[in-house]
This record gives sequence, structure tokens and C-alpha cells, in this order.
Amino acid sequence: MAGATTAQRGNPGSGRPRPKGGGSGAPKPPGGPKPSQRGGPWGSGIRSRRILVLASLVAAVLLAAGGTWVLYGSSWLRVEKVTATGTEVLTGQQVLAAAAVPVGAPLVSIDSDEIEGRLRRRLPRIDSVDVVRAWPHGIGLKVKERKPVLLIRKDAKFVEVDASGVRFDTVAKAPAGVPVLELAAERSPSGRRFDAERLLHEAVGIAGGLPEAVAKEAVQVKVESYDSVVLQLTRGRTVVWGSGELGEAKGRALTALLKAVPGAGHFDVSVPTAPAVSGS
Repeated sequence: MAGATTAQRGNPGSGRPRPKGGGSGAPKPPGGPKPSQRGGPWGSGIRSRRILVLASLVAAVLLAAGGTWVLYGSSWLRVEKVTATGTEVLTGQQVLAAAAVPVGAPLVSIDSDEIEGRLRRRLPRIDSVDVVRAWPHGIGLKVKERKPVLLIRKDAKFVEVDASGVRFDTVAKAPAGVPVLELAAERSPSGRRFDAERLLHEAVGIAGGLPEAVAKEAVQVKVESYDSVVLQLTRGRTVVWGSGELGEAKGRALTALLKAVPGAGHFDVSVPTAPAVSGS
């Protein structure tokens, strides 16, 4: 049989092996990795991060829902006991009744501002109150009462006035160590310029600023005019105070005179730099 022709011998489709690399072999596929290869390691990382973020969001939602249930829905953190401290004239029971803290309510839902407002409306003697949550089941009410510095006669009773001029209670018996106000400024020329409320304000300022040792001895604050106030002390002693100005200096001068001349009956500190004393 005749051999292959020259055309057949040069046919690249003959049985000879295909050359490697370059040359006249079959053309290479287009360059670059296949689509599946291109998304390989990077695609897996993105998917992992998405899964992690989604898992974190789910965990946060579950945690928030669980926390909300513990605080509001469970029976673990509810009000079971309410206590009151700091009372002097008031009783603890009075404070608890006026506060009306809802026993059994979630502890976190207690509105401290509302409780304080309710106490101050119902018990004007209360100056302030600190509402404290005592986890897991308690509410503490730390009360601060107003202190009277002056009394106003009202028929057979006395109205208590604090250092801010607030009239907060009416009592049948005058508290010890609190002077009584006497207004005697009807005929004073300054009476036309200063009404009773202004004179009361001056008297409160004087009484509230007295040194403790003097305040304990004060029985009466007599206001004859805006610039003429006289204090009545125990054992019939009197003090010409003058106006409400320079009250701190007048208090120091009077304290020194009471120590230096304990048997004197009349003191004048209207000019604190030149105080005077007389009587025995």
C-alpha cells in the first residue's frame, strides 16, 4: 500500500503529539481564572462575615428581649418592700402612705420624680426626698424635712415658716427654740413702703441667719419697721437688731456679747462694729 502523501504528512491533525507551550498547537483558552475560581477564597470570606453579622444581630435581639422580660415580665425584680428614713416630726407610716409606691410593680418602672412630687404635695413638711432602688426588691425613701425658723400666730395655733419663707404646716404647740413673729409696723412710716409679706421676709431672713447658740435663746422677733427689728431672748433679755442687713456680722457680735456679759439684759448690735450692752 502506498505511503502517506506529502500533504498528509504535514497535516497537524495526524497522530503526532501536540506540542507543549507555544508553537503551532491548538489555541489556549481565554486568559484568567474561571468564574468559579475568581470567587473562591474571597467569596467564602464575604459569606462568612455576613453569617457572623447576622448571628450577632440575632443574638442581640434575643438578649434584649430576654433582658426586657426579666425587667418587666418576670417576678424576679418587682417591688416587695418600701422603707422610709430621715423623718423627725413625720412618721414612716405617713411617708409610706403618701408615697403610694405600687407594691408588685416592676422595680425598673418606678418613677422617682413622680413619687417625690406626690410626697411634697401631700406632705408639705417634706423639703426633698431621694427615691433609691434597692435591687432586687426594695424601694428606699430618704426624706429631708423642712425646719421652722419662725412661727406666725394663727388664732390659738402656730404656722411654721422655714428659712425660704415657705409656710409648710400649722401646729397646736409652738416647737421649742423657734421664735414667734410679732408685726408692729402699722404706724411706722415704712409701713406704707413695705407690706406685711416683705416684713415677714425680712424677719425670716434674720431668724434663719441667727447663730445656733442665739437661735436657741430667741423667743420672739418683733418687727417695728423695715429697719427696726428687736429680738426677745429668754430671761427677759432684748436685742436691738436694726435692719436685716449685715446679719452675719451682727450674729458674731451678739454671740461675743452674750459670752462676755452673760448677766446683761439689753444688747444693741444694730451697728455691729460698735455693739453696746446695758442692764444686769
